[in-house]
Amino acid sequence: MSKQETYEFTPAEEFDDNRDGDNGRNGWTADPTVGELQLDERSALRRVAGLSTELTDITEVEYRQLRLERVVLVGVWTEGTAAQADSSMTELAALAETAGSEVLEALIQRRDKPDPATYIGSGKAEELRSVVLETGADTVICDGELTPAQLTALEKVVKVKVIDRTALILDIFAQHATSREGKAQVSLAQMEYMLPRLRGWGESMSRQAGGRAGSNGGVGLRGPGETKIETDRRRIRERMAKLRREIRDMKTARDTKRARRTESGIPQVAIVGYTNAGKSSLMNALTGAGLLVQDALFATLDPTTRRAALEDGREVVFTDTVGFVRHLPTQLVEAFRSTLEEVTGADLLLHVVDGSDPLPDQQIKAVREVITEVLRETDSPAPEELLVVNKIDALDPMELTQLRGALPKAVFVSARTGAGLEELRDRLGEILGGLDVEVTVLLPYSRGDLLSRIHADGRILTSEHVEAGTQVRARVPRALAAVLTEYAHVG
Repeated sequence: MSKQETYEFTPAEEFDDNRDGDNGRNGWTADPTVGELQLDERSALRRVAGLSTELTDITEVEYRQLRLERVVLVGVWTEGTAAQADSSMTELAALAETAGSEVLEALIQRRDKPDPATYIGSGKAEELRSVVLETGADTVICDGELTPAQLTALEKVVKVKVIDRTALILDIFAQHATSREGKAQVSLAQMEYMLPRLRGWGESMSRQAGGRAGSNGGVGLRGPGETKIETDRRRIRERMAKLRREIRDMKTARDTKRARRTESGIPQVAIVGYTNAGKSSLMNALTGAGLLVQDALFATLDPTTRRAALEDGREVVFTDTVGFVRHLPTQLVEAFRSTLEEVTGADLLLHVVDGSDPLPDQQIKAVREVITEVLRETDSPAPEELLVVNKIDALDPMELTQLRGALPKAVFVSARTGAGLEELRDRLGEILGGLDVEVTVLLPYSRGDLLSRIHADGRILTSEHVEAGTQVRARVPRALAAVLTEYAHVG
């Protein structure tokens, strides 16, 4: 009989944020990280194929939770190349699989613009109905944001549930949100999306309120009353107002933490990038944070901050942010505003790009569009950006050479194998070192705390003990230089 192994689970708060990123973790170990525990919990729920509680005809049924099983994808190709259209449908298929569905078929229609009635036109809608019958699909997913009228009209033709790209992404966010703030942000985005799309059984939403609205209400109180759909909308608006207040309060706490990090003088690096580009994997490799890593879109949503040391001993704060995607729903951008604002206070943006993606330039464009929008609304200067091309282990030498030629200023790494990480750390040291300023100060012996901060956050060039204190010439971050202004020494 084999010896029984004992596993000790370490609470999240006991993890050392200063561990070296090259910790040699390969798969599961006796001390699983927080990310591994979250992945195990997420994998514990599996969809049972063939079992469904959906009705045959859902055109008259209100639905508020997605139960995706067997789906057919449909998209409208209005601009760009055929490769871009194929890439968009491939991404939609990955989103559907992340949500827990099985993709059966995909259709693309070439049009100047989506049909205002059924999104794809009446003829293509009939063809889509035939595909649904042949494959036995129970859901159609459209690669775009449909109006309530388009959803209703298309459902009447295909006779199965129809959702759009926005609803699909919202569903994924609802599944993967773990923190209190993340759940509140997703709930707000879902309600903003749901509000104009309320549905019901036949005319039930037109039923009027009873009570004093009838003939016995008295003078001045007679009237049609409030209909069922008006009641639902009012309750949703009240819930949205409450969520906005909660998110505003949580934003205050997040701003306070961000201000404390800024006052510390430690350089701040925000890791941004397209979803599934490997941001969490790179964060683990640089800091040993033990974040959840999964080959899925939007696997992690909640921002995580960790402190790590570079090769020269300089301490750096890394923040892993939510991933981006092409045509990111407006509701999510608004709801996750406080989270996205992490990039505004960063000294450097570590922009992670998926090197194995067929169109990495489109990924870069999508991420920069959202970041530019956030910076414009907050009226913040744009931080310096360092492109990091990840997953080079999945490229052949020819593809890697072409990518190096297209992105000459980028750093090429593999967070999985560790290739290129030393070069990345060196580049980080060079860039963050360039953000420092040189100061000469005379610190009294009573201010040993400031001398410790110079040692931790800066680089001492010369140091001499004199009668009045310690005379130091060093390069320090700008925030720390501002604190040392009153001790500036000349001569």
